[in-house]
Amino acid sequence: MNDMRLRRRTVVLALAMAGALGVVTACKTMTDPPYTQEVELTGANEVPAVKTSASGNATVTIKPDRSVSVKVKYRDMVGTASHIHEGAAGTNGPVIVPFTKTADDTFESSPGAMLTEAQYAAYKAGHLYVNVHTAKNPGGELRGQIRPIM
Repeated sequence: MNDMRLRRRTVVLALAMAGALGVVTACKTMTDPPYTQEVELTGANEVPAVKTSASGNATVTIKPDRSVSVKVKYRDMVGTASHIHEGAAGTNGPVIVPFTKTADDTFESSPGAMLTEAQYAAYKAGHLYVNVHTAKNPGGELRGQIRPIM
C-alpha cells in the first residue's frame, strides 16, 4: 500500500511540475515585447501644422534585429509619397525608409526593409516619424511619431 501511495505522489508531483513549467513558459511568452504599434497620422503633427480634413494611421513593426514593416492607410486625400523620417517631435528630418503605394489609400514598406544601427538608436530615442505627402502639401499632410517599444 505504501508503494502505491508513493507512486501516486510521484505522478502527482510530476504533473504539478510539468504544469508549473508550462505556466513559467507561458509567462515568458506573455512578457516578450510586442513590436507592432498603431500610429495616428494627423495634420496637427506636421511641422508646421497643416489644417486638413484628412486622417490616417500606420501599423508599424520594428524589431530588435532592426527589421521594419509598415502599412499606411489614409482617408480624404490623395497621397503622393510616404516614408519614415528621422526627427524628434516638432522637427523635420530626412527620409530613411521609403514606402511604395500599393492602393489608392495605402503605402507599404518593402519586404526586407531595415534600419541602420544609428537609425535604430534614433528609434529607441523616439526620433522617427511616419508621414504622408500630397500635391497640396508636398512637405507632408499627415504625420505621426513612432514610439519606441522594447
